[in-house]
Amino acid sequence: MALSRVIKPHQILFKLTPPSSPLLLSCKTLFPHSNQRRPICTKHRNDNFLSSEQVTISNAFVSILFKQPFSPYNPELNNLAPLLTPKVVEAVLNNLKNWRLAHQFFTWASSQHGYKNNIYAYNTMASILSRARQNAQLKALALEVVNFRCSMNPGALGFLVRCLGSVGLVGEANSLFDQVKKIGLCVPNTYSYNCLLEALSKSGLVDLVEVRLKEMRDLGLEFDKYTLTPVLQVYCTAGQFDKALGVFNEMFEKGWVDEHVFSILVVAFSKWGEVDKAIELIARMEERGLRLNEKTFFVLIHGFVSESKMDQALCLFDKVRELGFCHNVSLFDVMIGGLCKNNELEKALSLYSEMKELGINPDFGILAKLISSFSEKEEELDRLLQECWEDVNSQPKNLLYSSVLEGLVRNGSIDTANNLLRMVMGNNRNGGSVLAKYFLDEKEVIALNSNSFTSVINGLLDAGKVDMALTLFREMIQFGCNPTLLLYNGLIDALCKLNRLEESYDLLRQMKEMGLEPTNFTHNCIFGCLCRLEDVEGAVDLVRKMCFYGHEPWIKYSTLLVKNLCKHGKAEEACKFLVDMLQEGFRPDIITYSAVIDGLIKIKSVDSGLELFQNICARGYCPDVISYNILIKALCKAKRVAEAESLVNDMTLKGLVPSTVTYNYLIDGWCKTGEIDQAMLCLSKMFGKEREANVITYATLVGGLCDFGRPDDALTLWDEMDRKGCVANRIAYHALINGLCKCGRSSAALVHFNAMKEKEMKPDNYLYIALISALLSDSNLPSVLDTLKEMVDAGNLPDPQDKNFPIIKDAICNLSQDARTSSSIRDLIAEGRIPNVSLSEGAEG
Repeated sequence: MALSRVIKPHQILFKLTPPSSPLLLSCKTLFPHSNQRRPICTKHRNDNFLSSEQVTISNAFVSILFKQPFSPYNPELNNLAPLLTPKVVEAVLNNLKNWRLAHQFFTWASSQHGYKNNIYAYNTMASILSRARQNAQLKALALEVVNFRCSMNPGALGFLVRCLGSVGLVGEANSLFDQVKKIGLCVPNTYSYNCLLEALSKSGLVDLVEVRLKEMRDLGLEFDKYTLTPVLQVYCTAGQFDKALGVFNEMFEKGWVDEHVFSILVVAFSKWGEVDKAIELIARMEERGLRLNEKTFFVLIHGFVSESKMDQALCLFDKVRELGFCHNVSLFDVMIGGLCKNNELEKALSLYSEMKELGINPDFGILAKLISSFSEKEEELDRLLQECWEDVNSQPKNLLYSSVLEGLVRNGSIDTANNLLRMVMGNNRNGGSVLAKYFLDEKEVIALNSNSFTSVINGLLDAGKVDMALTLFREMIQFGCNPTLLLYNGLIDALCKLNRLEESYDLLRQMKEMGLEPTNFTHNCIFGCLCRLEDVEGAVDLVRKMCFYGHEPWIKYSTLLVKNLCKHGKAEEACKFLVDMLQEGFRPDIITYSAVIDGLIKIKSVDSGLELFQNICARGYCPDVISYNILIKALCKAKRVAEAESLVNDMTLKGLVPSTVTYNYLIDGWCKTGEIDQAMLCLSKMFGKEREANVITYATLVGGLCDFGRPDDALTLWDEMDRKGCVANRIAYHALINGLCKCGRSSAALVHFNAMKEKEMKPDNYLYIALISALLSDSNLPSVLDTLKEMVDAGNLPDPQDKNFPIIKDAICNLSQDARTSSSIRDLIAEGRIPNVSLSEGAEG
């Protein structure tokens, strides 16, 4: 189907080609021979050359500025200040290569009595700042132009707008344009608007582009090629297909389509996945003598490859071949690399063969990509090496060998790589690898180097084969290859993760003997191992050695050691470790101290944790919310809620915002101390601080309200929780149902009990007991029977020795004596599913 039949242009703000017209118009005047093009960066021109006197003055300024560091109080500068003119300032700025020096001079000149910048001086400075991407100073400059009411012509306005747009200050450019118009500093023309449209287009601001187009039309300004080019670009970027086609047809009709415009639409087609239409458009344009350049094709192909759209990339590649652009090794490189990444190895190999037929010598990068991809199976790699071996001269065979090893390692064939390495080393020459024949040629001996060993050793480490890696490492040294620092670090790290501390220390000593200084990473690997082993003395001793090298122990390991010590009841030892660290000049962070505070509270008392907290605050530490929460939780648990609330006030004064967890601890504390109103007040404070209550908050309050005989308030709060989208969990249901049972609201408890089961939440044994007890109290025996049956079916019936069994016994007795339920109870007893309570009573008698 023809492209013109597939796509219809869309009517936009200005006159476009009618929808019924073909996509591309054929007329003799479509492509005029004018070579006129607008430069990418328009620079203002000052046709009035400097006088000889002005040249002398500007050279004097430049000489002073180059001679010594800039100072606004320099007497030489101040002596020349009365001679400043905008032209002199322009000339000086254009001779200064450093943006900072230029800005310092410009600022100094602007402050001189009797001198005032004109728009050309401002634009010269703007150009320097935009090239240096100094956005803050450029924004300030634009504001100054408006505030000082600097008049300008349309070209100067366009130039300043471009400077702002080139560094992404599009909002500032748009605002400047409006302010200049409003104040009357300039009457913009088509060129000024074109510069603004270009800036807006680069930022993808479709709506603003359309607003400015309408504004131009209303002002009677004519559109030209440079008006519609950014409009086409912004529609293409925004994916507005019909509007982009409309603009393109308009430009085509007027003969404004050049290679740049053509490229914009073709690239857009390709990004939209319309590769067939892009290729058709290319063919149509070629019929009229216009075609894409090599660079645009390469950009398109690179884009498709980077997005793994290899079918589209291959389609365009075929077009490149037709045009004779494919004699380029970089293009084959990207195509082969993309196919390898996409695991289309046969196509990659086919391209490689084609490349050789064309007489293009493959570089090492292409061979490396192919080898890396074909390394999964030895047979495939063997086939590839047969294909490319003749392309490898003796010079890079060592590199090729290293690439083979790296490829095998990358694809997980670590044993094959290890075997091949040992064969080249002279060990196990009959190892059976089909690849050996390429690298065991006596005429061309492969010179092994550290890289060959390193890739295989690292592969063994990644595969968890640490002992094999260590063996190969020792053989590497015997072979005469010196290990790198990175290799030592990798081995030490692997050993430390396995807590093989002594071997790590041996490697550390060995690397020092070889003249390799341990890095911060080296020491911290060992420090981490010591911390995991809770070797406090060893950790502190290593920290002393680290001081000598200027290395810092990683906080995560210090914190881990402290947590482990506290976990095993050694909080005081953890405190001593932190004191030792301080003495060595390393200041533990608040996270580490928080871990110790938590440990002291659990082992000793809240007061011991509070004491340490106050001590670190006095030493200048700024506790975080987590540190406060540890203490608040402990105080609430100890029913010292008033003290906990005082801590919350303290953290608020320090600018910290209490978290939902903080409030939950307080609410739980007030509920446990019987202060339910204080708990509800905490909920209000949460909402006031814009903290969302979670299911734990509601569950705690619901349980607390029920405990203090306020089931209606509890149900109201439950409904509020549901309205706010907080989904009840099993714990919340347990709190509500148990609470309602305590308050004698068995019917409501049963409703929520059934709702809980409908949500596939399994009630526990305690909840069944509570519900049966409440239903018995209300003499609702049918519901007691149903609940008992459920309990039996779930396997939750308590053992006769259980403290809750008397409730079950009472239920069975009551159900046995009621005509509505007695037969069902007898059946359950007969089936052996519940005990015969009367028999057990007789036995006891």
